[in-house]
This record gives sequence, C-alpha cells and structure tokens, in this order.
Amino acid sequence: MNVLVIAVFFIFSVTLVSADEDDKPNAPPSGLADSEFIYLSGKAQSLSGLQTKKLTTVSHQAEFTAYAKAINIQPLFELRRRYLLALTEQNGAVARFKQAEQSIKRQQDLFRDGATSKRNLQLQQAQWQTDKAQLDASGLQGKAIVEESRLVWGKKLTERALAMDSDLLGDFLSGQKILLQVTLPANKQLANTIKHIEVDATGNRSIAIPAELVSAALQTDSTAQGESYFFQADGSHIRFGMRVVAWIPDQDKEQSGVIIPKSALIWHLDQAFVYVKTAAEQFSRRNIEYFSPVSEGYFVNKGLNTGELLVTTGGQMLLSEEFKVQIPSEAE
Repeated sequence: MNVLVIAVFFIFSVTLVSADEDDKPNAPPSGLADSEFIYLSGKAQSLSGLQTKKLTTVSHQAEFTAYAKAINIQPLFELRRRYLLALTEQNGAVARFKQAEQSIKRQQDLFRDGATSKRNLQLQQAQWQTDKAQLDASGLQGKAIVEESRLVWGKKLTERALAMDSDLLGDFLSGQKILLQVTLPANKQLANTIKHIEVDATGNRSIAIPAELVSAALQTDSTAQGESYFFQADGSHIRFGMRVVAWIPDQDKEQSGVIIPKSALIWHLDQAFVYVKTAAEQFSRRNIEYFSPVSEGYFVNKGLNTGELLVTTGGQMLLSEEFKVQIPSEAE
C-alpha cells in the first residue's frame, strides 16, 4: 500500500514539472526587462504609437554662452541731436566767415583808394577775427561730440549713427531692431570670422534668433571682465533693459555626433536618457551625460552611434514598462 502511494505521488510531481517547463516562453514576454533590455511586442509598439529615427552623424560647432543686455540708445540719440545742431552752427559760421572775408577785402580796396577810413577797416578786421573764432569753435564742438560718441559707442556705431542719411536709428526708433551689448566670459574671445550669434531673452536655445555684429564696444559691463561687443537683433520680443542669453560659436571646438529630437530625451531622478531599438521587439536604455541644445533638438556626442534606431516617441511608455517589471507580483 505505501509503495503504491509513493509511486502515484512521484508520477504526479513529474507531470507538474513537465507542464511548468512547457509553459515557459523562449523569450521574455512583452514588457519584461532583463539586465540590459526591455521587450515589447510589435502589436504593443503599434498600439502605443512608438516611433523611431535612424541616427546619422553630423558635425556640430561647439558653443559657449554669454550674457547680453538690451541697451537703451537714448544717449546716442542725444549725441546725434547735438552733432546735427553743431553742424548747423558750423554751416552758419562758415557762411558768416565767407561774408566777413569778402567784406574785409572790399574795405581794404576802399582804404587803398582813400574811400574809407582806417577805423572802418579795423572794425571789419575785428569782425573777421570774431567770425573766424566762431568757425573754429563750431568745428571743435562737432569733433568733440564725435570723440565722445566713439568712447562710448565705438567707431563703427558712431559713424552709422551720426551719418546724415543714417537709417540705423530709424530701425531702433520703430522697434524693428534692438541693440545688445554682449559681454564674453573672461577666458573667451570672439573669433574674427564670427558675424552672427544666437540670442534669446528666455534662455531657450531652440527659439533663439540671430543677432548681427555691429562693432566692438570700448566699455565693458561693470559686472563682468570679458570683452564686450555690440550686436543688433530683431526687437519684436526684446525690450530695453532685458537680460539676454547669447550662444556664441567656439571656433576651436568642432565635434561629431548625432542630433536627437526633444521628444526622445527622458528625465528620471535627475538623469537624462533615451531608448534605442536594438531588435524587432527589443529596446535598450542609454544614459546621456552630455547634450547641447540646438534648433532641431539636442546634439549628443557620446553614448549613441550612427545607424542606431532612436525611439523618438514612446520613451515614457518604455520607462513605465521597465517600472512594471521591477514591481514584484503577488505570487513572488
């Protein structure tokens, strides 16, 4: 009797083990992650709208950031007003001096002919000297205004602002343009080949607008020690006094890497990462230690390779699947 019970129990146990072995799949089921990969069936990928993009190598000009201030150019308007007034006074002085020269020549001829007195000739000579002094003073006044403007605004901006037919100030008056004073970090320089940079008042690189170099500034920002430059940019969204972030190409640092869209970058516990599709139903998580904002998204030069399939839509869903696997079931 005992032998019969033991035999039956042995057969039943073997049957259960065999059934368990038959139920095991050859690969982890959809959503299950092992030490390196996450598995998701093709049907689940389709239903979730998961999308990928094949990565290609690009060359990226490294950038460094600097800070700029939108300058109120009212003092430059005032200098222009004073300069134009000085020019008007100088033109009047020139006209008066020419008339004085003609008058003294006439008095000299009359004096030689005995038709006028010496006193009249002396009075005319005194008037000539007065007009000559006024002409010299008006010329010096205009020159002083130009030199004052150059000390503050630089040669090029002064020439453009004080020109009789200048349209520069008109663009600033209408708000179409804004003048920015960009101050570089103390250890950085602006390469001679750089004529344009990117700026944005909110610090968002993806919506930055171009700014055009005007000239070097002779005076720097009192809060910084780096070189300073004037740039002009579209004034639609930048107002006087605003602090603006500038992205400046670093000519000595050109890098190779890939561009990833913003939607591909996932954040969790202050760490940035992306998902890469390594097989038809297999995905791998990659930590991204360095990324630089660009207009198309982010530039990455480490951790991703050309030809890999980057998950551009659906990364959050893969992260959720990864969390599900880490939660133990009730049976466990």
